[in-house]
Amino acid sequence: MKFMKEFKEFITKGDMMSMAVGIIIGGAFSAIIGSLVEDVLGPIIGLFMGGADFSNLSFGIGDAQIMIGKFIQAIITFLITALVIFIMMKQFNKMKKEEPEADPEPSDEVKLLTEIRDSLAK
Repeated sequence: MKFMKEFKEFITKGDMMSMAVGIIIGGAFSAIIGSLVEDVLGPIIGLFMGGADFSNLSFGIGDAQIMIGKFIQAIITFLITALVIFIMMKQFNKMKKEEPEADPEPSDEVKLLTEIRDSLAK
């Protein structure tokens, strides 16, 4: 029973839930970036390559078919994803710095000393 209690505490912690939401959003974000590269950028790059279908760009060596187009597409997807995440984190950090920092709550010792000081002043 202790194991089940510990497991329940583990899966219901805020950090675990935040991570789960992040993974789900990350999957959706990955699909968007994949579509951007495959459906928007791929055809544009294909135009510059003489009208070749970029996603099917390949060459053969013996019996092996090297799918260079898919590899290039994966690299472009990675770079765009990294760029978007970089920009998002840069903006997040900028917003975080702009938030006014509240004065920290005084410690119990400081509160006690303040009370003593105020009592002595009376």
